[in-house]
Amino acid sequence: MEKDDEPTVFAAELTPHRSLGRQGFRILLALTGIFCLLHGIFFFVTGAWPVMFFFGLDFLLLWGAFWLNYRSGRAREEVTVSRTSVSIRKISPAGQMVEHRFNPFWARFRVRRHQEFGITSMHVTGEGRLTDVGSFLNPDDRESFAKAFRGALAMVKRRI
Repeated sequence: MEKDDEPTVFAAELTPHRSLGRQGFRILLALTGIFCLLHGIFFFVTGAWPVMFFFGLDFLLLWGAFWLNYRSGRAREEVTVSRTSVSIRKISPAGQMVEHRFNPFWARFRVRRHQEFGITSMHVTGEGRLTDVGSFLNPDDRESFAKAFRGALAMVKRRI
């Protein structure tokens, strides 16, 4: 944590975007379940009962894929910049935290761009260390974060 007497110049919590919320997920799963059940019953009644198991397997695979997707969505990064420290905390979906600290005067913010896609990666380097930032963000969020973070680093470096 930052010291109480040390003001934070910049703070951001980065989280992965999920386009389908919990309510939408429930509706999708219910509709898919009904679809698989009705078609499974149809194939069972017509004598092709092994097909019914494939519909069940499809449903389980869909549920598993969304479960993994939502689990990975619990990852986050907390980025703070103060006069004496740049802190990047990476919290995994399982809750494990890794913190990277840099001196803001030695820290460099590296952005790799692609002509068609925009920012493809962002890294903070300094004192022989390197860490990526916001690798799970979409291109628009990467652009806005990069602009704000670069501005905060520049502001700290100007205030010696």
